[in-house]
Amino acid sequence: MIPLYQRVKDHIRHQLDAGVWQPGDRIPSEQELVAELGMSRMTVHRALRELAAQGLLERHAGIGTFVAQASPSPKSGLMNITDIAQEIRARGHAYACDLLQAGRASAQLEVATALGLPTGASVFHVVCLHRENGVPVQLEDRYVNPQAAPGFLDQDFAVTGCSAYLIRTVPLDEMEHVVYAVQPTAEEAELLGIRATHPCLALSRRTWSDQVAVTFVRCLHPGSRYRLGSRFKVSGPQGLG
Repeated sequence: MIPLYQRVKDHIRHQLDAGVWQPGDRIPSEQELVAELGMSRMTVHRALRELAAQGLLERHAGIGTFVAQASPSPKSGLMNITDIAQEIRARGHAYACDLLQAGRASAQLEVATALGLPTGASVFHVVCLHRENGVPVQLEDRYVNPQAAPGFLDQDFAVTGCSAYLIRTVPLDEMEHVVYAVQPTAEEAELLGIRATHPCLALSRRTWSDQVAVTFVRCLHPGSRYRLGSRFKVSGPQGLG
C-alpha cells in the first residue's frame, strides 16, 4: 500500500510535471491541500517538507510554499567518459550513491553480444542510483567483462564510482555512445522518484581496451533533471554543418 504522504507527493509532482504549477508559482497552502485531498495536516506537512528537501519546492514561513525556480539542468559530457560523482561535487552539491545490486550474472543475448562474449558467460553486474542533493539524477545499469577488469567487484562503489574505477585502472582506447529518449518502466520510475509518464534520457555506452570489450552500461536520466552535450574542435570544413 502506498503511504498517504507519498500520495500527496505524487499529486504535487503530477501538477508540476503537467505544468499546472510553474516555477515561482505559489501552491495551495497546507490547509487547502488538507481540504482538497482529505489528508491530515501532518501527512501534507511531511510531503511538502520532503519535496522542499529535494529542491522541488521552496517554503517561506508566513508567506507560503512556492514551486522552486527553474535552473539549468546539469549537463554531462557526451563525447567523454565522465565520473558523475566528480561532476556533482564540482558544482558544489552533495553526492550520494545507492548501491542496488553488485555481483556476477549470466550474460543474456544482448549483454553477451555487446561484450563479445558467449551467451551465458559470467559477467560482473552493478546497478547504482546516483543522487544530487538527495534527488535521483541517474540510474546506472552496468555490465563488465571480468577478463578486462578482474578487480571490479572489489571496489566500494559508494566511494569510488564505476566509471572512475575503470578510467583509473583500464587503458580505454575506444568507446561507443548511443543516446535516445525513453519512458521508464514502473520500477525505474519508482527508483528515480518520477511518474511512469515522465520522459527520460538514456545513454548506452560500450568501451574497449586493445580491442577487448570492457563494459556495457545504460544510464537513465529524468529528462527534466539532466542534459547531455559536448563542445569540441573540428578540423576542416567536412566537420561543419
